[in-house]
Amino acid sequence: MNGMLELLLEHKIVAILRGIEDRHADAAAQALIDGGIHMMEITMNTEGAAAMIERWRTKFGAEAAVGAGTVTDVALAEQAVAAGAQFLISPNLDEDVIAFGRERGLSVWPGVMTPTEIVKAWKAGADAVKIFPMGTLGIGYLQEIRGPLNEIPMIATGGVDLHNIADYFKAGANAVGMGSKLVNLDWVREGKFTQVTERARQFVEAVRAL
Repeated sequence: MNGMLELLLEHKIVAILRGIEDRHADAAAQALIDGGIHMMEITMNTEGAAAMIERWRTKFGAEAAVGAGTVTDVALAEQAVAAGAQFLISPNLDEDVIAFGRERGLSVWPGVMTPTEIVKAWKAGADAVKIFPMGTLGIGYLQEIRGPLNEIPMIATGGVDLHNIADYFKAGANAVGMGSKLVNLDWVREGKFTQVTERARQFVEAVRAL
């Protein structure tokens, strides 16, 4: 099993940082790590994403895995890998991105919605898939597709909060991707990093209690 997949299945939460400003990025990452987060992605449509990924690998590499999100094509995958991204996540299914990652020994977790897309991604070499947009599809949808597709690791992304995170896992999620409900950028910009840490701790504890 790929090392990043092992980490994903163990810790079950990927923090998604989209639109974070470079000047706040390191303090936000440290706050998440202090709260028990072990996997973080910076989306490639964030200004300066590659530079932040590269810096985080140096600063936080011993404490957390650092990946790239919103990797919609091979050009972005190349940028992310050059920066040192340890895993690639997409909102879409691009088989060329999966092949690119596999050739370099990287986990690629593409965004999929339908059973056809899920199986196609799996056959193309993805070792997990991101079910997206989960907030719109709903937990019932996850439960239904989990029945026939029980061997494929699934990351539920969208709609997860403290009140329903347990329901996502009961419905069959192996992990969750979390953006604003976990990383409140207003708190980050206001320097409220203690609150960021406490929010992270609450989610980590909720997952441990499952």
